[in-house]
Amino acid sequence: MCGIVAYVGPKDAAPILLEGLARLEHRGYDSAGLVVSNKGLKMRKVKGRVGDLAAVVPARFKGTLGIGHTRWATHGAPSDANAHPHLSTDERVAVVHNGVIENADELRAKLEADGAVFVSETDTEVLAHLIARTVEESDSLEEAVRTALKRIVGTYGIAVIDARRPGEVVVARNGSPIVLGIGEKEMFAASDVAALVRYTRQVVHLEDGELAVLRADGFTTFGGDARETAKEPLTVDWEAGHYDTGGYEHYLLKEISEQPETVARTLRGRLDDRFHIAHLGGLNMDARESRSFRRVKIIGCGSAYYSGQIGAQLIEELARIPADAEPASEFRYRSPVVEPDTLYVAISQSGETYDTLAAVQELKRKGGRVLGIVNTVGSAIARECDGGVYLHAGPEVSVASTKAFTSTAVAFALLALHLGRVRDLSPADGRRICEGLRRLPRQIEEILALEPQIKELADKYADAASMMFVGRVRGYPVAREGAQKLKEISYVHAEAYPASELKHGPLALIGPETPTVAIVPDDELLDKNLTTLGEIRARGGRVLMVGHRTADPKLADDCVVVPRNEIELDPILLTIPLQLLAYHAAVALGRDVDKPRNLAKSVTVE
Repeated sequence: MCGIVAYVGPKDAAPILLEGLARLEHRGYDSAGLVVSNKGLKMRKVKGRVGDLAAVVPARFKGTLGIGHTRWATHGAPSDANAHPHLSTDERVAVVHNGVIENADELRAKLEADGAVFVSETDTEVLAHLIARTVEESDSLEEAVRTALKRIVGTYGIAVIDARRPGEVVVARNGSPIVLGIGEKEMFAASDVAALVRYTRQVVHLEDGELAVLRADGFTTFGGDARETAKEPLTVDWEAGHYDTGGYEHYLLKEISEQPETVARTLRGRLDDRFHIAHLGGLNMDARESRSFRRVKIIGCGSAYYSGQIGAQLIEELARIPADAEPASEFRYRSPVVEPDTLYVAISQSGETYDTLAAVQELKRKGGRVLGIVNTVGSAIARECDGGVYLHAGPEVSVASTKAFTSTAVAFALLALHLGRVRDLSPADGRRICEGLRRLPRQIEEILALEPQIKELADKYADAASMMFVGRVRGYPVAREGAQKLKEISYVHAEAYPASELKHGPLALIGPETPTVAIVPDDELLDKNLTTLGEIRARGGRVLMVGHRTADPKLADDCVVVPRNEIELDPILLTIPLQLLAYHAAVALGRDVDKPRNLAKSVTVE
């Protein structure tokens, strides 16, 4: 959940590190720091944002090798002392680290007994002292790092430099991503390709347990057994311009506005007009294999989990296969029964979400067939899975997911269509869904044109201390995602419930001070949804209805009317107004929209 950048080459490292950290600030932004090597190690670090760090780095901060870090706190509150990098007592070794060292307290006690002096509360400082004590007895920094890591229990993505070895950086990963960037007589490393694309598009992803030594003229990778491994570089499609705001006030608004294009990219080349089926070559399954599954289990975290609930509904409706979604963080700890005739689908925008990655690894260990739906080519989950679907939504910088969420729901529609057509979904229904999918980009544009109206509604409801979101069946995961968006970027407390569950408890919370956002598609449950609105209004509750028709003023105070698609695909469109509602509520309340408090973009710790 933090950001790492490393550089070795002929140029001054500090500007490159600062630029890379700025690109990674969505991964962590409570403190930042960097260190360069030039006749010893020179370090600057601060509590605060990367801009605060840049302000304290002198113009002449020379060094052609260095490492940098932007932090999301796990051990120790944000402070100058707890910011990375961390140095050994002799200031010879510097380390930056993502992840959690679970046996840090035990190691710290032993090191302190041996005379090590700690200056921070972090688990990471343990690594700096361990490596420093090992490096004197080792033939190389690589060997010292490997020896120290054998004593570590937990997850890590690290970059290490040694003042006496000014020509090399050692990086390693176990559960937290590290990507190498190959330049022209220079090398880079980072926790995300966002930090690299300005300088190179040739990258190498480290696997768990791998270690790499970077020098200006190249790199060498090693497996856990210390043997060299062969790595083929990939060319990433994303460019530096993809990480700019593009004239929008916030990345979040830019990414919401990009959804007509990103949905079109997710669909491109995947719809077959002859057989009315979805072509998903990345599944690595023929029709017979696709027909062999009797159940689908979807796992993800946060918004990915809610998109999985939409996906489960689509698969059950179109393919008539029992399907459900579950938080990956719970799935991996409840000793799940892994059935041979169940298809498992793992969702992650970054492809590095640790809880989801660990669940995939557990499934693979037990022989499960796992597909991945991810946005990042070459990511850990994409590599671990048997096959899957890339979203092609482009980089998502804002912490709150919008375009990746929508593209994931579209990918599930494609998967459901594919599974349905190799089973019992008729050609006529296949054609109907294909045509509905093709209408989505234009209809999203129509919804985005409602932004002025939705902004007015956001201003109206932003002063609520708490809000309720309700929906039935297809509308329930939409309500859950809407509540998630509002709470994570505006800090307004929001709860989501199935509309049918209100009278079983939550109705006690309804009153004039607690508005309700009701998801009311024009489907077979319309009358039941309208009855729920009547129950809320009878108790003095304010109602904002999002649906396909204008509401009776007796049932709703306000409404947002969205275009209709096929009833199975309507949840995708009903999500868009809730994104805009949350965004404008956050702006009205003066929140840091792209970097909400306590959160980070890619959750690579438990």
